[in-house]
Amino acid sequence: MESPAPTGNNERSNTFKVGTWFSQFRNGSNPWMARYVYGLMFLLANLLAWAVRDYGKNVLMEMKRLEKCEGQNECLAAEGVLRVSLGCFLFYFSMFLSTAGASKLNESRDTWQSGWWSAKIVLWIAFIIIPFLLPSAIIKIYGVVAHFGAGVFLLIQLISIISFIRWVNDCCQSSKSERCQIHSMLIATTAYVVSLVGIIMMYIWYSPDPSCFINIFFITWTLVLLQLMTSVSLHPKVNAGILTPGLMGLYIVFICWFAIRSEPVAGNLCNRKAEASQHRDWLSIISFVIGVLAIVIATFSTGIDSKCFQTLQFKKDETESEDDVPYGYGFFHFVFATGAMYFAMLLISWNTTNHTMEKWTIDVGWTSTWVRIVNEWIAVCVYLWMLVGPIIWKSRQTAESVV
Repeated sequence: MESPAPTGNNERSNTFKVGTWFSQFRNGSNPWMARYVYGLMFLLANLLAWAVRDYGKNVLMEMKRLEKCEGQNECLAAEGVLRVSLGCFLFYFSMFLSTAGASKLNESRDTWQSGWWSAKIVLWIAFIIIPFLLPSAIIKIYGVVAHFGAGVFLLIQLISIISFIRWVNDCCQSSKSERCQIHSMLIATTAYVVSLVGIIMMYIWYSPDPSCFINIFFITWTLVLLQLMTSVSLHPKVNAGILTPGLMGLYIVFICWFAIRSEPVAGNLCNRKAEASQHRDWLSIISFVIGVLAIVIATFSTGIDSKCFQTLQFKKDETESEDDVPYGYGFFHFVFATGAMYFAMLLISWNTTNHTMEKWTIDVGWTSTWVRIVNEWIAVCVYLWMLVGPIIWKSRQTAESVV
């Protein structure tokens, strides 16, 4: 007679599959539902930071601690964003410390991740309020640190996106179905066509005159990088096909376009497209809303992709059991913590010094432009390393085994 299997883990893993979302939220039984709640809290922090930046000056002026902001009213907006960002960062970093290393659904850290919402909401509100009681000197130090934290977030996001692109390519290559191969070719061809059309349109829109040297350099170098990725991918030793460089081409063309769009409009004769759209208030509002949602979605999707770093280590996925946590809790909160720094940099255009910021704008300025351009170049380097790295790793292992 067989002994009954332990039901603790099974009950815990099956609980979040039944019941309403409200009951799951109340009982803390669904880690998948929990991530949406954390994402909603992150969105609220983004909106609060925007409200403080654009409309909170009158409120901030009532706070005596902020009246010492070097006598400049403009820096209140930037400081307000950094204060909200610091509170959001403290909350998610504390969650990172308290959930890192969780591996099984029946652990106390898993219960803390998916439950105790009343305590965590109070904790979130407290962390948002505390930075507004701190002196400006501490906020300025945090502003400097936030530059590096935002860079870490961009690097994690790059690895996640490139890993996803390679996963799509591996799925298509592993399938011997002729239909799948045709779909792969169509997607790759479409990606290359859209990338080339995007480059041509950027030449027309953002380099109308030979004096627009910097924009011509950005666009031309993007075209060179697209050719480089394609050449390496098609090398006989790599043989990665044309799907991944095509999708990566779309990605870097988008980054290049976004970088040029981030150039300041005032006095910039090479950015007439942005200048024409600046007078449409509704378009600015829509662009801003899309930008905020893009930040939240990017942070959310990256946070649950804790396995993407296995690609850099060239390790195979370990066998999973039914009571394993569905995603890395610690990594999830770490991404949100760095994402808090990232949204602060976007709202203040990576500039913590005193400067006037237009309402309904996000990530505008020469600093923002260069951050995105460097991000594009790093993306290409990471992609090329993911192609060449396994070959180098394999050759070293072969050489060591021979010795």
